Amino acid sequence: MRIVRVMWRGVSLFSALALFGAGLTACSVNHFERRDPWRDQAEQVCLAKKLVEPSEFITPIAAMDGPGPCGMQQPFRVTRLAGGTVLMKQRMTLGCPALAEAEAWLADTIQPAANLYFGVPVAEINAGSYSCRGRNNQPGAKLSEHGYGNAIDVMSIKLADGHVITVKGGWRGTEAEQGFLREIFLGACQRFTTVLAPGSNVFHYDHIHVDLARHDPRGLKRICQPLIKFTPQLGTGVERPLSRPVPPPRQPAAPQAPVDIEEDDPYGVSPMSRAGSPTQVARAPARPPAATAYTAAPPPRPAPRIAAAAPEEPAQDYDEPLQLGAPPPSTGPIY
Repeated sequence: MRIVRVMWRGVSLFSALALFGAGLTACSVNHFERRDPWRDQAEQVCLAKKLVEPSEFITPIAAMDGPGPCGMQQPFRVTRLAGGTVLMKQRMTLGCPALAEAEAWLADTIQPAANLYFGVPVAEINAGSYSCRGRNNQPGAKLSEHGYGNAIDVMSIKLADGHVITVKGGWRGTEAEQGFLREIFLGACQRFTTVLAPGSNVFHYDHIHVDLARHDPRGLKRICQPLIKFTPQLGTGVERPLSRPVPPPRQPAAPQAPVDIEEDDPYGVSPMSRAGSPTQVARAPARPPAATAYTAAPPPRPAPRIAAAAPEEPAQDYDEPLQLGAPPPSTGPIY
């Protein structure tokens, strides 16, 4: 009888903790935020073009709607990429546009870079994907692109010979590791609208964040940080066939105007003292950068003007993004 009571208490405690965790997740999402129409339109375009082919490794799952604006019309559960040849250390849940670009990024840049710098292909990727939460894991913050299945955080890459390249250690690691990570960083800038690597801000000291957020109504502006001085070796003097076209040339976000970008930390920590400052030299894209499913979707119609509103004051919090060519933010306390 005593054993039964102890087991019952254990079950009750587990249930209480589960409910408490669910409550925290719900509180961390801004339920007043709405999912922009272009997101569903982009998914529909991607699915109609069959940019993602379901397989035993890429499985369509039920639509996700909420909490709040989180979710996708047609999510995909991903255990392997590249036709099953590259294992995902963590099972990913992604929308069609981000998954299609991830496959193309892997085929056109990551695998060629691994063979170039190490002589062996990529066997496993450790990356984060869907997570319904506010940016920087802050309750009430604007929803992260991860909440739409529209972002990926790459923490490490394992090669076929067992060698593991972490973004945290490899960004300033051996010459081969530095070259490899910079190649895949620049390759990501050709395909995604937001790419943030170590040195972009304090939240990305240990991973490369990529997403397909819209920074302007047409989806042509992009964020690619930090600015680096690096001469890519991929495709030098040789035209490499691409798995699918890259997006049309996008314009970088203007340094003067604030740009709404993703600043997140998949581990929920932000060691300010470890953050590096960006190199102050930009590099032109290695190849003409293609309408992704997100840029192919029709731009949202402007909302009807009701009355002239007073101009908003610029945000003064720490999450103000680091602009292209601007100095890094001061390392003060995080609020």
